[in-house]
Amino acid sequence: MAAVSKYHILVYGGPDGYQTNRAQIALYGTSGSTIAYVRFNDPGMAFEADASAGGIIKMHLPSTMFQSVLDILRNEKPVQIYFASGRAFFGTGTTEPVGEGEA
Repeated sequence: MAAVSKYHILVYGGPDGYQTNRAQIALYGTSGSTIAYVRFNDPGMAFEADASAGGIIKMHLPSTMFQSVLDILRNEKPVQIYFASGRAFFGTGTTEPVGEGEA
């Protein structure tokens, strides 16, 4: 598991987006290096499989998940990403009490 400390967002215009993607969120680890790309695809766009190579995870999600991922990055801590069983996993690094609310 890799802890996420920063992120960068790119949104691609045009009817086809960029390299089969509509948007991308780059995730950076505590050392400042890129640890993952979370890429978003509109319906009808080519949808790549999740992958991990050279220490960088590539996760692919439908565009409808963009706001949810952004919400996690803005409101949760800690956040982690990892790759196992041919899939990327992204989420909070610890359990939280129900109804706790955000600070």
